[in-house]
Amino acid sequence: MFAHRWEANRAPYAHVRQLVINLDNGPGNSSFRTQFMQRMVEFADRTGLEIVLVYDPPYHSKYNPIERCWGILERHWNGTLIDSATTALHWAATMTWKGLRPVVQLLERAYDKGVRVAKKAFRSIAQRLQRDAALPKYSVRISPATR
Repeated sequence: MFAHRWEANRAPYAHVRQLVINLDNGPGNSSFRTQFMQRMVEFADRTGLEIVLVYDPPYHSKYNPIERCWGILERHWNGTLIDSATTALHWAATMTWKGLRPVVQLLERAYDKGVRVAKKAFRSIAQRLQRDAALPKYSVRISPATR
């Protein structure tokens, strides 16, 4: 997900060395989810970027910009029956939010659910995660492996 967007848009940001990713507190991108964290460590190593994952606290969706964007999108399609991916993509692509149109793209790759990295294999990944001392669940830093 992040890797795809970064690869498609990295040219103007060649000078960037740190990428801060604001995440909601959902289980799919938890900093304790082994498969997700393995992908984030691999992303840091592949790009050479320091990745900082910052999580919104539970029940604070009002601080999440995507939640505000969803509200704008719902007003934009104004009760239209969204009966296909094509319809959803069309409506999402034609909305504006803060004067901008979103980049809309259908990603068909799905990650298997319930897949875990074995505890032994995850140890090396866990050692790469630098959790904030005061907020270990809400701020995680991943430095790229030295090349």
